[in-house]
Formats: sequence, C-alpha cells, structure tokens
Amino acid sequence: MGTHKSLDDIDAKLKSLKLKYSSSQQQNPNIKNPVKLYLHIGGNTPKAKWVVSEKLASYKFIKTSKIDGGDDDDDDGSDGEGGQGGGWWIFKVGSKVRARVSTEMQLKMFGDQRRVDFVDKGVWALKFLTDEEYRNFVTRFQNCLFENIYGMEATEENKVKVYGKEFLGWVKPEVADDSMWEDADDHSLDSTPVKGSEELMEEFEEAANGGVQSLALGALDNSFLVNDLGVQVYRNFNRGIHGKGICVKFDGGNLSSGGNKAYSTPKKALLMRAETNMMLMSPASEGKPNATGLKQVDIETGKIVTEWKFEKDGTDITMRDITNDTKGSQLDPSESTFLGLDDNRLCQWDMRERKGMVQNIATSGSPVLHWTQGHQFSRGTNFQCFASTGDGSIVVGSLDGKIRLYSKTSMRMAKTAFPGLGSPITHVDVTYDGKWVLGTTDTYLILICTLFTDKDGKTKTGFGGRMGNKIPAPRLLKLTPLDSHLAGNNNKFHGGHFSWVTENGKQERHLVATVGKFSVIWDFQQVKNSAHDCYRNQQGLKCCYCYKIVLKDESIVESRFMHDKFAVSDSPEAPLVVATPMKVSSISLSGRR
Repeated sequence: MGTHKSLDDIDAKLKSLKLKYSSSQQQNPNIKNPVKLYLHIGGNTPKAKWVVSEKLASYKFIKTSKIDGGDDDDDDGSDGEGGQGGGWWIFKVGSKVRARVSTEMQLKMFGDQRRVDFVDKGVWALKFLTDEEYRNFVTRFQNCLFENIYGMEATEENKVKVYGKEFLGWVKPEVADDSMWEDADDHSLDSTPVKGSEELMEEFEEAANGGVQSLALGALDNSFLVNDLGVQVYRNFNRGIHGKGICVKFDGGNLSSGGNKAYSTPKKALLMRAETNMMLMSPASEGKPNATGLKQVDIETGKIVTEWKFEKDGTDITMRDITNDTKGSQLDPSESTFLGLDDNRLCQWDMRERKGMVQNIATSGSPVLHWTQGHQFSRGTNFQCFASTGDGSIVVGSLDGKIRLYSKTSMRMAKTAFPGLGSPITHVDVTYDGKWVLGTTDTYLILICTLFTDKDGKTKTGFGGRMGNKIPAPRLLKLTPLDSHLAGNNNKFHGGHFSWVTENGKQERHLVATVGKFSVIWDFQQVKNSAHDCYRNQQGLKCCYCYKIVLKDESIVESRFMHDKFAVSDSPEAPLVVATPMKVSSISLSGRR
C-alpha cells in the first residue's frame, strides 16, 4: 500500500465518491473484473477524505492455504471443496488488497452507488462499472464467506444442511417472513418516540481506582464496580451514578480469600436478595473464565458470608457464568436460587439445604450449593453465555454461533435452536418479555425476533413452543468499516445489552455494545422498522448502521443502561454507565433537539 502522499498525488482533485466514470472502461476493455479502488485517509480528522488508489484495477477471489501471502493455489474458477479442508478464499485487488474473506472485513454495501466499503489494514472502497458486476461481486463474496465459515460449497443443499429448512430465511432473507418485525413494533403507551437527533451528554465522570473488571448495576440505591482492589460502591441518581467513597477491599479481613490461596480478581459480580448480597466469581485458572465456586458477600458489612463450592453428585465441577433466575429477581429479598452455565452444563443452584434451610458457613465447613435442576450435556454444546427473561426462560449462546431458547420448566431440551451465522456468541441478552434476543459476536450483533404463529393462529415466543416454518430473518447491527477501523486494535464487539426494564408493559428502547474505545448505541425502534433507510439497497440480511458513539480515551470494559426507573422526564432513556479500567462515566440521552 502506497503512502498517503503518493495516493494524494494520484488524484488530488478527487472530492467525493460521486464522481462519474471516465472512459477507463473503453481504454482497457480486456481487464477482468474491473473496479475503481479508493482508500480513506485522515481517519476522523477534519482532513479525512477518500483518494483514488487505482483508477482501474482488477479483483479476484483466490483459494489458498497461505493466508498471509505466498503463492496462490486456485483462482475463483476453482470447483474445489474449499473451506478449511481445501484452503481459504482470499480476496485480492491488484497488489494493494489481500484479505481473507470473513466478517472481519466489515463489508458494507451501497447498491445504489454500485459500491462496497471494507477493512484490510485500512479502509477501502470499490466502485463497479455496471449493476450486474456489482451484484456478481456480492453473490461471489457471500458464497466465499459461507465456504470459509462452514467448510463446504455454498450450494442450496449445503445451505439446508447448515441451517435446516425452517431457518432457510437466515441465509435467503428474501424468502423470510418479515411481518413479525412489523407486528412487534412498540405500541406501548408509556414509550416516548426516540428522535434521531438525540444528544449524548456526559453528566458525571469519576476516577475508578484502576483495574476495573466488571460493572454490577443496581435498580435500588447503589451500583458497584469490581476492580483489582475490591468492590467500589456508587449511589444511583437520575443523571447517573456517583461514587460514595466506599470500597469493600479484597484484603484485611473483608474480601480476603483466607489461607494461602492466591486471590484472583473476580470477573463476574451478581447482585441478589434485594441487592443486599453480591456473588463474586473468580476464574480458577489464568485465561479461562470457569470457576470452582464463588464468594457470597454481605454488602452492608463488606464481609464474606459464605464461600460456596460447585458440586454435583459429590464431584467438584466448574461454572463459566452465573445469572439471576429472572430479569428482576435481584430485587427479591428472599432470592435463594440463581442460574449457572458451564461449557456443557445448564442448571439452577440453591443456597438452601434440601430441607429448605439456608446453610450456615459456621457449621457446614465448606458449604456446597444444591443443584436443584439442570442438565449435563454429553456432547459438545460449548455454551459461552446466557441470560434470563422476566418469567425465567433462558437463552444460551454457543461457540458455534447457535442460540438456544429454554423454557423455565425444562433445561434438558431447547424449545428452539437458532442456527447462528457461524461466529461464536460471546454475550447474549434478551428482552423482559422474551420477544427479542441480542447476540454479540466479535464483528457484529445479531438481533433475533422470537415471535411465531402456532398452528392455532396464536402468537408465541420460541421459549414457549417450537418455531415453525415462518421464522423471521435476524437483523445485524454493525459498525461502518471506517468506525470499525477507528475503534482501535481491540476492535471486537463485546457485551451487547438491551436497556433495562423489570416489569410487564415496559419496552426496552435502546441497545448498547462496546467495541474498543467506543460505546455504540442503537435506537431499538429504528432497528425494528423494516422501512428504515439503512435497509435499502442491501443484499442479504438487513444490516443497521445508524448508531451513536460515546468515545473514551481508553478501551471500555463495559457499557450498561441504568434501570428504566432512573429515566428523567425530558430523556427517552435511563442514563448509560460506561466503565473503563480507570474511570466511570454517566451519559444521558437528553432527547433535546
């Protein structure tokens, strides 16, 4: 790739991508797959612009076993099996671009401009000379992507094999039933329409004493940050959270781990019992999230009440994640059960003995949580993350991209299993009513509508029954290639959440996810609107690029909306809390024009 200066020299007069083509096509009629290649320079500075990199270039898809260069095996005329077995599909443009075909390219389509933008160590744009050439490129790119993900050719037969007949709309959205997206539009009376011109205002920013690992937001008086020192206590206000100057430390008799056991900073904090208790879970070994037990802390005294072990049938086991039984159960003062997830286990734990008595740390020595219900799967489900609805239904995300829905009555068999799109699900959330699921992958968020009509004509969610043939296609939430590039080296999405409600009749209004130094906010209603501008001139699954960004000066640990009750009258949403390793900020969506 040439320097920015030399690219400027190539075409110093280029001002935008709207320039018409000259007679370059006539000048070289023999070139195969002709395109015009542009490079974006200047980042997000006032001098940012597109420059012509090559006035007329040729692109091709190549099958190779050498990702980072070297000799190429086959060009795109190959009929080989492809995927991991026969190498990978690589996308090349002249000598400037060489990228493995993947979602990491963040390919964005502009059908009306015959243009695609993408990332490959920089931000590039291709413009095609005809509509037909543009459509051919998009089809070939999607076929190569399918083959790279699944290791098989993108034939109709193989698509059915991967997705199943019920979910063919996921790979062929044009045949999917979009009516559920329209029917599910928010008609609740309490919901304020969100304007596209909302302002983001930083209300508070405070130092967080470093090493922030996780954020535990409360719906009552307090919220909490877990860092290397201990648990920092914050007071909840309508404009955000304010530090109370209280830190429950991990040493000196408070949260000490006792004995000679090295203390590992908890990565997971779960509020329980009307937010008077906190469960802290630390990884058992470096680099893996799985834990052998957890510590129960009384927040008011700052003392460890109990150190619990995970055990089933007398054998020690691990958990990779824990969560509350329902969306609002942390507010229940008598809450004694919570949900647990491991790579191949889904269960509910009870802090009481079988007789119903709460176990006492003083008399029971090393107390064991009681496995009340659940299932240990024999084959590799590779569960990664989970979340619960308002009624206790459970959604689980997996390494292979599958998203499973379990009813509150059975953890053995998923009512519905969405096939996913091949990327591992690293985080999952669900709305209070169970109608919407948000899965996070490294390169996009996937929003799934769980509604379907059963054989009796009743509308249900996929938690309550097996979804039939008329299954809506999901929608993807993505960053533009430029924003993806600007987000920094650690530009993977993580922690996608809906805003937080805990009662029927209230509707989540926003979605938020973190990527690098960005907190990215989508308007939920806008994403659901099938007539939304983003969805025009797209091929494949609908992708929404309309979002607002909160930029921080270091990578963000977590971004979460406070509970719905903290939304003030002039704001369409409760404040957003953004935690970095060193600071915690509260952002309000002012709603003002």
